Amino acid sequence: MSRAVQGRGCLPWARLGPYLRAASLPGAAGGSFHGKILSGDSGSLPRSCVRHQGGSQGPPAQRGSSRHGLDHLRTVASSDAIKKHQKSLAAWFSNQPNEERQFGPSFSLDAVHVDPVIRESSLEQILKPSPELTVQHQLQRSSRQVISLQNLFDVDACGRQVKNVVLYGTVGTGKSTLIKKMVVDWCHGLLPRFELVIPFSCEDLSHSRVPISLRRLVTKKYQHLRDVAPILGTSNLKVLFILNGLERLNLDFRLAGTELCCDPGEPIAPSAIVVNLLRKYLLPEASIIVTTRPSAVRRIPGKYVGRYAEICGFSDTNLQKLYFQMRLSQPGCGGGDGEGSGEQDNLVEMLSRNLERQNQIAAACFLPSYCWLVCTTLHFLYFTRTVPPSQTLTGIYTSFLRLNFSGEVLDSTDPTDISMMKYVAKTVGKLAHEGVMSRKTCFSEEDLRQCFEVEMKTESELNLLEVFRSDVFRFFLTPCVQPGKEHTFVFTIPAMQEYLAALYVVLGEKKTLAQKVGKELSELIGKVSEDAAVVLGIVSKVLPLRFLPVLFNLLKIFPRFFSRLSGKDRDTIARTMAEELFKEEDYYNDDVLDQINSSILGVEGPMRHPDEAPDDEVFELFPIFMGGLLSRRNRAILEQLGCSIKNLAAFEIAEAMKKTVIRNSRKGLPPSELMDYLFFLHEFQNERFTAEAVRSLRTVNLSSVKLTPLKCSVLASVMGTACHEVDELNLTSCNLDAGSLRTLFPVLLRCKVLHLQLNSLGPDACEELRALLLHDQCAVSDLRLSNNPVGERGARHLAEALAGNRSLSRLSLLHAALGDRGVEEIAGRLADNQQLQELNLGYNALTDAAALRVVEVAKKHATLDKVHLYFNDISEEGKRALHSLRMDRDGVRALVFLTAGTDVSDYWSSILNTVHRNLPFWDRERVRQHLALLLQDLESSRRQTANPWRKAKFLRVESEVKRMLGKLQQGTL
Repeated sequence: MSRAVQGRGCLPWARLGPYLRAASLPGAAGGSFHGKILSGDSGSLPRSCVRHQGGSQGPPAQRGSSRHGLDHLRTVASSDAIKKHQKSLAAWFSNQPNEERQFGPSFSLDAVHVDPVIRESSLEQILKPSPELTVQHQLQRSSRQVISLQNLFDVDACGRQVKNVVLYGTVGTGKSTLIKKMVVDWCHGLLPRFELVIPFSCEDLSHSRVPISLRRLVTKKYQHLRDVAPILGTSNLKVLFILNGLERLNLDFRLAGTELCCDPGEPIAPSAIVVNLLRKYLLPEASIIVTTRPSAVRRIPGKYVGRYAEICGFSDTNLQKLYFQMRLSQPGCGGGDGEGSGEQDNLVEMLSRNLERQNQIAAACFLPSYCWLVCTTLHFLYFTRTVPPSQTLTGIYTSFLRLNFSGEVLDSTDPTDISMMKYVAKTVGKLAHEGVMSRKTCFSEEDLRQCFEVEMKTESELNLLEVFRSDVFRFFLTPCVQPGKEHTFVFTIPAMQEYLAALYVVLGEKKTLAQKVGKELSELIGKVSEDAAVVLGIVSKVLPLRFLPVLFNLLKIFPRFFSRLSGKDRDTIARTMAEELFKEEDYYNDDVLDQINSSILGVEGPMRHPDEAPDDEVFELFPIFMGGLLSRRNRAILEQLGCSIKNLAAFEIAEAMKKTVIRNSRKGLPPSELMDYLFFLHEFQNERFTAEAVRSLRTVNLSSVKLTPLKCSVLASVMGTACHEVDELNLTSCNLDAGSLRTLFPVLLRCKVLHLQLNSLGPDACEELRALLLHDQCAVSDLRLSNNPVGERGARHLAEALAGNRSLSRLSLLHAALGDRGVEEIAGRLADNQQLQELNLGYNALTDAAALRVVEVAKKHATLDKVHLYFNDISEEGKRALHSLRMDRDGVRALVFLTAGTDVSDYWSSILNTVHRNLPFWDRERVRQHLALLLQDLESSRRQTANPWRKAKFLRVESEVKRMLGKLQQGTL
């Protein structure tokens, strides 16, 4: 598993119990060449003298070379066949997997590759690890043990030429990517030591049972070498064989099991070819590099190995930073513009600071594969402008597991042939689920022992557990770096706990014993219900014979009964998803996308004191992952990993949870929880289900949720599944801009009341709003744009929209920096509008002329009857002129002050409430001056009236204004 690395320091590796103790080895990425991920940095220093470990000598008859052989070697090395071979290998091994291309540009290995740390090891260190070995101890080993990939075949400390190298590492350290880079380097002439490189996948070789010669095997896999294969073994060609994923082959080095063979043309089993190559009996001058997981290292006798090398991942945060900088700063990663480049730099800087804070993210990124996951998640969170249908957070994690575990079985020697991912889901998934249910993220050794049920396992099960412990354990669990918890374990990436818990539930592993037995009996009895003898044999194993007569009478209903019993687990899964999705104790937390963001980039501000009680753990991703795992694409990937979720099961779960989910969504969720719900629907990837769920959302309140481009895309995608009108969409204070409106355009068209206050909507955004309001399907009747920097140019776009719009009845441009010229633009086009009823132009620095111009137009307007003009620079003369205009035509109400002649305005409370709501965003000194003017106006009007009832109303309003002024001066408002 990954080691906790924090800058220059690290925390000790907590000891495991006997069932988990073994070599302290960092994670790796085994399997096929194109199914894995990255790598880290290297150094090259001589190692101390160690016991010689074979692989350096061959039969005497095949040593040495003649001058003619050297000439022939030069001819072959420069032949067209090898050049074609290099070109073919370069094209194949430079190809990036689909997962790489999905989240941004296709990166070449030369652009983003960082070599991992490789340390020279020995068989003693592998077979007899020190129980005291900790992360810190491993990282402080003598630097003389560090070796570079180019120096793996240098002479050993005793001066012997190394021919066979075993390169091992656990899942996630990047063995396959390192080999890919090695092959690509050779193709480009960067490994001059070898004139021919021949890579083989051991997984591929394991599927062949037909005898074949080495020469035929080479030409079968690489047709370009058909002219070179005949001279293998007859010339001094410097050839390197790469055997990737040795754990997939069952090798037998006993002479009784695998006979000797020195003829490259003799047909033998592929495993026998590998054995004789490693024995140096076949092609003794060839160099061989073998990659494998730690559990399979001992399959090669030590006398046939010249050097053991362990891939240790990114054991320094500087390597992690280097990879993140190279990956996140690639051209086009953020869209290619200057703004995107600045955002990339900011991300790299925030991530670097978080790595330096001695936290868990640095421990996770000890594994290169988790660095890939971090970069891919950040790309998803920050650089997604539109969401493709298949791009989801669950999809990222599922693809991540496919890259590391695709096609891998836990132990090729075990007859069960269980897939590695299936074993992880059954064991680690159980631990993850129990942690989620008990709101727990740290696990003790006892928790692990109970989870893996060590005392209850058979010999074969214990062997599987041993392989899992040495090869996979540290990929998922790592020592906690939090002070005081060094001897506990946490999931390498927090979200991985919720993903595996969801997988455990969705796969049906959380079944009762009755459900498991019921399903098996139902299937068996259903197949043989007419064969009484077979039924007797099945039932007699679980029930006494005296019950058999009763069973015969119930035989016909058994299949139906057990089918009903076994089907209850789908209702259980649906209920778990719904309950966790709407868990009230999680209300008012940040939405899940913000939580993921903060877990990667950290939280800005002072660090939490170690003695301070932590916040309750929130597991809001758990139900979202459950929904995402049921999508068709993720189920297809899980099928490749050996974890099957049938179409019928997914359909039944969706049907079972539909009513509960729709009913709970109507209760009115807080904005962050509503965003989580929309994100769940997006992850679920069930358009029919989503459409039914969204139709119940008539009011959507996402105020104060920071709508990043990704969230806007999710909102547009989810709401786009249904075509119903939305009564009200509240996007107040959501950090919207022109790009956000462009993404949300199809949703905004169908909204009646649209809240866009307190955003960054300037002239460019107003151009988008103009297109929205002029659209023939626009349903917006109430548009609120207060506290946005609309400006004069934006007002021109809105004026054009008003002239052609046929739906808008209310428009609020309060505090929109319009000025006189902006208001003149709007007033000049108001006559072309036929529906507007209310226009708010308050707090826009209007003078008397602009205010009079608006009211004059309003007086002639067919429907406009209310114009808000308070908190503008209108004089007493202007106020009287406005009042006289209103008196000329009843029904046009100009809300300027709190008074209306010698009476209090009917809208005084509305004006004061508007001031109170917007005070945090307005200039307080200007507000204070306006309130003082309002107070003077109230006192003056009160003295002019003799009506005691009106005087009382004036005194009431005056007291409200005085109270606001007092709080404003004291700083309590």
